[in-house]
Amino acid sequence: MSERSRSLPRRSCLSTPGSSDRFLAKAPTATADMSFLDLEDSVAPNEKVAARAKVVNAIRTLDWDARVLCVRVNAWDTPWTYGDVIEVVGSAGPRLDEIMMPKVERASDVVAMDLLLTQVEKNAGLPIGHIGIEAQIETAEGLINVEEICAASRRLETIVFGPADFAASIGMPVTTIDETIHHGPSNPFSYVFAKILMAGRANGLQVIDGPFLKVRDTDALRFAAGITSSYGFDGKWALTPDQALVLNEVYSPSQELFDKSYDILDAYQIATEKDRTGALMFGDEMIDEASAKIAHSFVARGLRSGMSRSTL
Repeated sequence: MSERSRSLPRRSCLSTPGSSDRFLAKAPTATADMSFLDLEDSVAPNEKVAARAKVVNAIRTLDWDARVLCVRVNAWDTPWTYGDVIEVVGSAGPRLDEIMMPKVERASDVVAMDLLLTQVEKNAGLPIGHIGIEAQIETAEGLINVEEICAASRRLETIVFGPADFAASIGMPVTTIDETIHHGPSNPFSYVFAKILMAGRANGLQVIDGPFLKVRDTDALRFAAGITSSYGFDGKWALTPDQALVLNEVYSPSQELFDKSYDILDAYQIATEKDRTGALMFGDEMIDEASAKIAHSFVARGLRSGMSRSTL
């Protein structure tokens, strides 16, 4: 896997159709943490083969700054997967960080991709293990097997929830995925969010939520993103640059929380190293090692997003 991309933020993951020269040219100008160039759902079947060359050209010639750069290939149950990997990874050069795998249902899907990538890397002169993998969970079978999927390869960097295909997989009576799915007596995705998050975190992966389809309703997007942000997800797909801006904010700690977390770590360090105590009062809160672990996670998330501590 790419150590460079593994440590980068993915608050906003911008999807760009690989068949559109116009959208590909605009993608690097969007303020997004990660861009993935899509060869799957957003590309018509008769355009998929031709889109590979467009994606390779975009990777090699456009200014992508330091963001994570990924290509979503087609799923293993299509006739395009091996060609996507061979042509794109074999020709794109070292700037490509990752391959995204849709509709992953079992650990063997990831193992097969790992083996194919190793062969392509050897033939392309890339370091073995350079290309990371993002795996999408989009079916009931994929969710059942998510623990094994997340442990299937060292190349894995993220696990991604695909809500629309998942809803179809389980027969959920909805026609779109928007904020209304989170209202009502209970959130039907609560179990899904928790299961994917636990499997990802147990294997050191970032965990990403899928798209929000009402692309012009940024208030509804903010609400929906706030749900998975509150679970601890690292980010969410963006379908437009405007969505990316909202997501960058939602999945970052507030400045107040970031500064407070630093203060907790400072106070805990003094307590344990100087005062030799394992717990202390911090304002009206009792803090201990568990508090420090929580604070450290917020500091790490903020630093990964480019935040800095306010002047003391």
